[in-house]
Amino acid sequence: MSEVDHLTNASISLLRELIEIPSFSREEHQTANRIQSYLESFGVRTYRKGNNVWCYNLHFDASKPVILLNSHHDTVRPNAGYTRNPFLATEEEGKLYGLGSNDAGGCLVSLIATFLHFYAEEGMLYNFCLAATAEEEVSGHDGIASVLTELGDLSFAIVGEPTQMHLAVAEKGLMVLDCEAHGEAGHAAREEGVNAIYKAMADVEWFRTFRFPKESAMLGPIKMSVTLITAGTQHNVVPAICTFVVDVRTTDAYSNEETLSIIQEQVESSVRARSTRLTSSSISLEHAIVKAGVSLGRETYGSPTMSDQALLNIPSLKLGPGDSARSHMADEYIYLDEIKEGIALYIRMLSEIIR
Repeated sequence: MSEVDHLTNASISLLRELIEIPSFSREEHQTANRIQSYLESFGVRTYRKGNNVWCYNLHFDASKPVILLNSHHDTVRPNAGYTRNPFLATEEEGKLYGLGSNDAGGCLVSLIATFLHFYAEEGMLYNFCLAATAEEEVSGHDGIASVLTELGDLSFAIVGEPTQMHLAVAEKGLMVLDCEAHGEAGHAAREEGVNAIYKAMADVEWFRTFRFPKESAMLGPIKMSVTLITAGTQHNVVPAICTFVVDVRTTDAYSNEETLSIIQEQVESSVRARSTRLTSSSISLEHAIVKAGVSLGRETYGSPTMSDQALLNIPSLKLGPGDSARSHMADEYIYLDEIKEGIALYIRMLSEIIR
């Protein structure tokens, strides 16, 4: 049996355990315990803050750059469509079912296997830092953002998310906007008041139709979607306030702050961003890790979905086994062969640049 086969078998066993330990965002202490004990069973010295666990290669050389291998071990809550027990890891027809199997358990265990493959190697051109982090699904402050300063100087990152092992070289950021249109209350039976709903409708139409002048070469245009609207107290009162929420997927064509400023200048409603911290991210097509992936037949693309890349201030590549289309779905699963392929490709790509 090859080393990749051994690593794959161990990874699948670990993933089965993680599936059966509930790890909702902000409630990941038990999976953090298991990941930490698993790494320590190989003699790896681990570090921990909250529910974040990280470690370094055995022969760490402070004079060399560091590659961050990162994925998350928190999950969303299972949706109502589940027909299986989400916390029971079951294998059928080459698939491993269970909550978090695809997003992002398969990526996490594959990156752990990759780290262990390189852990004791000497003379590498890079060091490795493996970080299994929390709160990714809620972009929480106690996830990767809380430990970045403790990980040390990092050269670039591979962020484990399901991409079918293709290269997500850019990723959209996110801003959630709370908007409020103001009118004047009045009786609906008379010509009284100023209807805040009608004022909001003009701004909603602007969000639907506006196109920012600059577009990202890899990610395309900024996408804005009005997703919630609330107004009124009863049928015969003209509403004085109408609030609505806008989901904005930002790109590298504008900073989040620039995007927000343009929006505030264009609409009449008041606009407040809940946060501007979740930024668009990218890595150069000329970066060595990207070229290594392309040489192995991997495709490059821009991802519309967000990950912990948004919180990294270094070049980062989103890459992992599984399919993003299965994330958060009922009866989530990952193919066992995808985990084996993921480990093999991670090792081959990194071997191209560290030796």
